[in-house]
Amino acid sequence: MAADQQAVATILHETTLDQVPAIGLRPLYLQVRERLLRRLIDGDWQPGDMIPSENLLAAEYQVSQGTVRKAIDTMVRKNLLRRRQGSGTYVANSNDDRFVFQFFRLQPDSGPRVLPSSRIISLGRAKAPVPVSAALGLPTGADVILLRRLRLIDGMSALVETICLDAARFDGFPAARDTPNNLYDLYSQRWNITIGRTGERIKAVAAEPDEARALGCAIGAPLLQVERIARDLEDLPTEYRLSRCLTGQFHYVNQLS
Repeated sequence: MAADQQAVATILHETTLDQVPAIGLRPLYLQVRERLLRRLIDGDWQPGDMIPSENLLAAEYQVSQGTVRKAIDTMVRKNLLRRRQGSGTYVANSNDDRFVFQFFRLQPDSGPRVLPSSRIISLGRAKAPVPVSAALGLPTGADVILLRRLRLIDGMSALVETICLDAARFDGFPAARDTPNNLYDLYSQRWNITIGRTGERIKAVAAEPDEARALGCAIGAPLLQVERIARDLEDLPTEYRLSRCLTGQFHYVNQLS
């Protein structure tokens, strides 16, 4: 556990975004998007639900259908909503492949992107190091859930993850044997927390002994380190994740839109 805490202590607080301008100064489609987003946050629409048609929403908000369509387009691009040809627009499920690939970006050098599997190394509680507390907006020394797991792609060890969550916010986190592969789906289903965006920082590091054992590589082998803060739909910091990745047979993919 000491090695785990040393690993998580490497995080530096992610720079926050500038404050969003007052709603009246923003384009109309962004104002509509905020209202649609609020309905997701409040649970008016659940994952898998079909939302009202563009015509109905345009009438409700007293804007043009084109304005509503543009607002929905931005949410589709973020994988919060999904359009189904000839059917309508639906709230995306966090177990949908497109949602998962939005946040998992390691891909084999040859072949298509595939969903990773997981093996839990350790799961417990710990006192958050000061930088992690700051990153998650927690009091100094707050309890966090500390999860370490190995991720595999096509059966090959690919990365080791260290994940920190506010223990109070994620009360009742399941035991290791009951923890699913898709954590973001778990957050959504059990605590109604949807991850809306992430911020990441990347650099090269050398494999520590425990990481080398888990990944099957030499101590000191080059790894790609990815530090991530995941935020919910209200832009609250929700999860800290430190990933250390092998890149001999994999590369990091970031699709810019």
